[in-house]
Amino acid sequence: MLKIKSKKVEGIISEIIDQYAYSDTSERPWIIGFSGGKDSTVLLTLVWIALERIREEMPYPYQLRRPVYVVSNDTMVENPIISSYVDDVLDKIQESARDQGLPIFVQKTVPKLEETYWINVIGKGYPVPNNAFRWCTTKLKIKPTSNFLLEQVDQKGEAIVLLGTRYEESAARERSMRKHEVEGKRLSKHEATVNTYVYAPIKEMMLEEIWYIINTVPSPWGFDNSILFQIYSDASADDYECPTVVTNEEHKSCGQSRFGCWTCTVVKKDKSMSSLVENGQYWMKPLLDFRNDLVEQRNLSKNRMSTRRNGQEAIREDGTFNGNYTPKYRASVLRDLLTFQKEIQEKRPHITLITNQELIAIQVTWSRDMIFDYNVGEIYKEIYKKEISTNNIKSLDNTERRILKDVCGDDIKYYHLIDNLISLQETKTLMISKYGLHNDVENRIESFVNDNEI
Repeated sequence: MLKIKSKKVEGIISEIIDQYAYSDTSERPWIIGFSGGKDSTVLLTLVWIALERIREEMPYPYQLRRPVYVVSNDTMVENPIISSYVDDVLDKIQESARDQGLPIFVQKTVPKLEETYWINVIGKGYPVPNNAFRWCTTKLKIKPTSNFLLEQVDQKGEAIVLLGTRYEESAARERSMRKHEVEGKRLSKHEATVNTYVYAPIKEMMLEEIWYIINTVPSPWGFDNSILFQIYSDASADDYECPTVVTNEEHKSCGQSRFGCWTCTVVKKDKSMSSLVENGQYWMKPLLDFRNDLVEQRNLSKNRMSTRRNGQEAIREDGTFNGNYTPKYRASVLRDLLTFQKEIQEKRPHITLITNQELIAIQVTWSRDMIFDYNVGEIYKEIYKKEISTNNIKSLDNTERRILKDVCGDDIKYYHLIDNLISLQETKTLMISKYGLHNDVENRIESFVNDNEI
């Protein structure tokens, strides 16, 4: 049996054992939020060790009756290095848990197609997030994980969420954690989800202790923790705190950089991605430049419309526009994104910045917004010199288009109207729903009548 040379850490493992097997005799599932970072890695490590000890010490059938879900949220715009690492780790966790006969199950959550980052920015024209309009957290992170959590509550009645949060992370984090704690109780009520409780076993651990576990305790699922350490080392900026407890000379530097979306525009500067580029990950430079350009272009009036999606006027006091992104700018962002994706895929074909499903959904959104001057399929073909592999965006082939033009004759505006209406019909087919089609068609015809004064 593996013993850790730290009374504090051994005490945490004993507490986890007690909470899992003795203090709570229900079968409420445990749900571990796993980001692949240092804190969630240590949390899962200690839980894993606790389960191993329970199996060795407790008689059947009382052992390991409670499922433990390792839930990883993929925003679909994660830092590619971290995303690739997390995928490898999750595969190893799933494989090892099965081989070791532990009730640990991996679950990956993603946002709904209509709520992904690129659908919102390029499709709907939402300005990229900032502190005043931080729509990304709810759509990309909270909702996908909450949906899985609610499924467990519906099935089991209650659930317990294990968090790798620590007091030491920040004063704000400590205040938030203590606000919801109940003195003398390990579990506190989840602030957003009913019948759900929160358990934070490593809340009192220090940064040095976190790195001590990562650098000295072999990963119970058989992964190489030095890879995680190296990622943090490469992503560390000068002003990040590093641990003082190390085990050998190779551990002389690291950091506590926070990893997140490579598109994140909430922070002024992405220090972790900048440091990764400076430390040799030069292929990420286009992503960093693209992200910085999103920040610089965000508030330019030329890129914004005079209204928001709900029709509300969005004009600043100086007369500049502050609404959604213009169709022209959305198309420009898509063109640049696909260009960078193509360049990166030449050497790293496994990296996808935007999926084909998102591309189709963007076209659906543009058609519903009556944006017909720009076409996703045409932009994709311009960059990749081929059709989108799942491209059914247009239902008319070249022969059908020629016949339609001949029928319309010299009055080309009628050809465009019919083409637009067919596109609207096709978008509904792609989304497997006819909802709203009638209104879309009526709006397009009304717009045509108004523009041509018929």
